[in-house]
Amino acid sequence: MKDAWSSDEVRKAEEPMIAAGEPLMARAAYALAQAVLREVAAGPTTGRAPDRAGRPAAVRLRGSLGSDGLPGTARLRRARTAGIRGEVRGARALLLVGPGNNGGDTLFAGAHLVRRGMSVTAVLASTRAHEDGLAAFRAAGGKVLTLADIRVPSVVQTALASDIVLDGLVGVGARGALRPPAGGLVRTLAEAREKAGERWPLTIAVDIPSGIGVDDGAVPGPVLAADRTVTFGALKPGLILPPAAHLAGEVELVDVGFPTVAGSEGWSGAVWGAAPGRHAMSGTDPASGRVRRMEPADVAELWPVPSPHDHKYTRGVVGVIAGTSTYPGAAVLATSGAVLAGPGMVRYLGPEAVGTRVLLARPEVVVAGGRVQAWVLGPGVPAIGPEDGPDDDGQARRIFGALAAVTGVLSEDVTGGKMPAVIDAGALTMLEHRLPAWAVLTPHAGELADLLQGLGHDVDRAAVEAQPLHWVRTAHQATGATVLLKGAITVVAGPGDVYTQADAPAWTSTAGAGDVLAGILGTLLAGRSADVVSDETLAARLAAAAVLVHGRAAARASAGGPLAALEIARAVPAVVAELLGA
Repeated sequence: MKDAWSSDEVRKAEEPMIAAGEPLMARAAYALAQAVLREVAAGPTTGRAPDRAGRPAAVRLRGSLGSDGLPGTARLRRARTAGIRGEVRGARALLLVGPGNNGGDTLFAGAHLVRRGMSVTAVLASTRAHEDGLAAFRAAGGKVLTLADIRVPSVVQTALASDIVLDGLVGVGARGALRPPAGGLVRTLAEAREKAGERWPLTIAVDIPSGIGVDDGAVPGPVLAADRTVTFGALKPGLILPPAAHLAGEVELVDVGFPTVAGSEGWSGAVWGAAPGRHAMSGTDPASGRVRRMEPADVAELWPVPSPHDHKYTRGVVGVIAGTSTYPGAAVLATSGAVLAGPGMVRYLGPEAVGTRVLLARPEVVVAGGRVQAWVLGPGVPAIGPEDGPDDDGQARRIFGALAAVTGVLSEDVTGGKMPAVIDAGALTMLEHRLPAWAVLTPHAGELADLLQGLGHDVDRAAVEAQPLHWVRTAHQATGATVLLKGAITVVAGPGDVYTQADAPAWTSTAGAGDVLAGILGTLLAGRSADVVSDETLAARLAAAAVLVHGRAAARASAGGPLAALEIARAVPAVVAELLGA
């Protein structure tokens, strides 16, 4: 498990180390300089932007895949820690320097680069700068300019003539949008980057991309997208939360000596991949738990693996109420996702004609009622409305009956104990009671906005996409359910920790992919049904695990190109076997 530290936690970790004389800034600056030197040494330094095609594998282009077929956002590997030796004359770097310690890190790193033969220009965005860092940079022979000396268009031209741009304007103590003049500078540079395309130099953010919400991943103002972020001591939530994570590029975590916390082992010197170039909010509530990202080993621990003494009923029975005559494919996809994730049995309830299609695709599905240990409710079932057909009405009745078991508010025709459920698509419009944490809502941004509007919140899809962490937590607090917000970076919130997963390629945004995810999660909930009901935090962990498996299955099915949703389901067994070490 990879844990992110809030800005307050980072400051609390730094304070005693600084008081004890630990050289945190020196360590950070050296690691930052080495990251720059690796890039320069790996590519041409002819006074123009490094050739993207010639970059080392550590830098992934938007939507690119690694040799293992996984998207850049899923990759985690060890960073090279050995120093780069020799000079790199002819290479040019532009430093964007703010007044705080982040600017100090950047200036000290710049001094290292000058001594290695680079031509380095620092543009100070404030009349103040870190005194020792500025003195070291000048002593090394670096060129210093201020925004009072030159116009912003001149900074753009300097950037275009450079090989590397270092963004060291603000650090983890910043809040809200960048203030003038830094805000105007970054806005102009971001526009220039968009216009220049491949001609723009490789951009490295120092600790964070300046202007992102450090604790919640918001983007309240302009941000210069980074190809790589070199962050110090601990991962920050904004680097793995949408929408800011799309602006961070790959994230390299540098060990500067912070104490290890539970769940954060193994991060020293690691590289976290995230494709650059998309867009992104600010402030994690510590009482709401830590922001975390699940890893393959975590999934292996959670996945229900049968023993020789198990049979189909002890392994978990998934009940699926999905699809109508208008949308029969959703039932096929949801049952396929469930079957191929490895339950003891999958039952389908729905129109006879849809059940026939399910059996043609998956003959092992039982098209009859009976014992169920977790439900998948709603894929392919329209929201309740005046134009409901007979299939829609019948499926709605079945969903209402299943929801009664989930909430414990039993109706005359529903008996048995409480059980977990995946509540998707049309079932999201049928909620009548407060839900337990073992009910997992799986909306996309538009569906979450609709759900919240029905609960009295003034929010639309754009607002959800701008502040997903806030609105997912709001939905959890309002409904009691665990909430899984689907997207390029999926966010899961329930009692306790928040999980953010980015395991799937962009090709996964295709019709039916969410139905397959619902089926996979249904199998996990059924296999751990008793545990989920007794442990209110487990549903969120299982949901994140399902997202990881679904994303890796999508990457395997895509192999860098288009994919169909059913192919995701077919790739699930191989992914699970790989995760379990088979």
